[in-house]
Amino acid sequence: MIYFSNIKISSILLVIFIALMFAIPNFFSKDQLNSFPSFIPKQQVNLGLDLQGGSHLLLEVDTVEIIKERLENLNSDVRRVLKKNNIQYSNFKNTDDNLKFVVEEFPAEIQKEISELSISNSQNILQMGDQTNLVILREENNVSISFTNEFVKLAVSNAVAQSLEIVRRRIDELGTREPSIQRQGSSRIIIQLPGIDDPDRIKALLGQTAKLTFQLVDTSTNYDPLNPKKAPVGSEILPSDADDSFKYIVKKRVMVGGENLVDAQPGFDPQTNEPIVSFRFDRLGASKFGRVTQQNVGKPFAIILDDTVISAPVIREAILGGSGQISGGFDSDEANDLAILLRAGALPAPLIILEERSVGPDLGADSIEAGQYAAIIGFVAVILFMMFVYRYFGFLADIALIINLFMVLGILSLFQATLTLPGIAGIILTIGMAVDANVLIFERVKEEIRSGSKMINAVENGYKRALSTILDANITTLIAAVILFFMASGPVRGFSITLAIGIFTSVFTAFTFTRLLISIYAKSLKPSLVGMKIND
Repeated sequence: MIYFSNIKISSILLVIFIALMFAIPNFFSKDQLNSFPSFIPKQQVNLGLDLQGGSHLLLEVDTVEIIKERLENLNSDVRRVLKKNNIQYSNFKNTDDNLKFVVEEFPAEIQKEISELSISNSQNILQMGDQTNLVILREENNVSISFTNEFVKLAVSNAVAQSLEIVRRRIDELGTREPSIQRQGSSRIIIQLPGIDDPDRIKALLGQTAKLTFQLVDTSTNYDPLNPKKAPVGSEILPSDADDSFKYIVKKRVMVGGENLVDAQPGFDPQTNEPIVSFRFDRLGASKFGRVTQQNVGKPFAIILDDTVISAPVIREAILGGSGQISGGFDSDEANDLAILLRAGALPAPLIILEERSVGPDLGADSIEAGQYAAIIGFVAVILFMMFVYRYFGFLADIALIINLFMVLGILSLFQATLTLPGIAGIILTIGMAVDANVLIFERVKEEIRSGSKMINAVENGYKRALSTILDANITTLIAAVILFFMASGPVRGFSITLAIGIFTSVFTAFTFTRLLISIYAKSLKPSLVGMKIND
């Protein structure tokens, strides 16, 4: 235990050197770091929302809209089945959670055929074998169709998971550093954006469903302001994004959907120099887009985002390349945001902003200053205590303690982890834990010396006897840190991260670096330990 080979010594010093290289950039500004040689790491610890300020948002997925949309998809399929089998029906209507209609007859084979629609309508979210995802109730001539509770729960769960991923993509597209995006409960999402200076833009991006469709304009009739709700069968009235007073009558059939997009980039029209968004379809989307434009030359083609017509250009010629552009009189920022929305994909349901908080940078600066004072006071107190109680051994432990702090900082920088205010508390706790390991070791060494062992043997046996105790204590603490990381959210996670890192670094320094220093000291000198004379 006391013997160190040259390879082992070199390995210990190399690990410490690498950690110091990653820790040092945190003591310089970004401008100063840019002047450093390229081989020097330039990563710095990311500060959390509570330390550098930013925005906190609590969102909720509109679960009612999820089921409503699936019922609308089911609506046309049920009508098709009834019409195919010559079943007369009336008073067909949608509610928030079911379909209702009146029939004169409703044979069992028709009910079975409708039940089988649930599999195609589930969109692969629920595989139940021979079981149906629909509940069909008949009371005299009144029929009610709804989804099962199991289907609803899983549909909502999948929609929230999909929304979480799309939100993450949208925020990542903005280049926000270290955002915290987490699911809360069954239908809520917590977003923390450190250092964000434009929360309104974030809310605008997250508030849009970004459902993009390409539909033909219905030219068979014109919009009548006197009858704003009247539209031909198979068509719908949608507002214009450029002018709220102007309405379009478009056919309900979606010719190409946004799910076929593979890329969207902002740019400028070379002729008008207006901001545009260029888009590109996948192979299936390119085929659909080419076929539609080829068959409808000379007709207006509406580009619709979230039930609003962005533009409705006339198809001049067939577009067979699978790409095109969107222009709608928007500025550069709007074009960039639209491109972000299209690349990230459409949300399965709208997001409702339940809570919004902003943290100013001044408050974060005060927190950092308070944390620094606490760390310095605690650090100095521990150093003085160790030197007073354990003298030379305490001095060596203090050197290792300084190295330990630099290693924690270096690891945080290396992995670009986020440091929060509770994370600073975790670092301060790490100071105590690192000292605790040394105290246990030194006390074991003192016991060996009291029993008559020489210094070399005392250090050897002291480390052996303390090893199991230190490992048990740190493993149990590490388990708690891991549980806290997965169960907690927000800044509390920062505490678990720094605590876990501190456990590894404190064990490393106690059983490698500190032991190395003590072994050199014990072999070269004949010191006294804690006022006790060591006899040869």
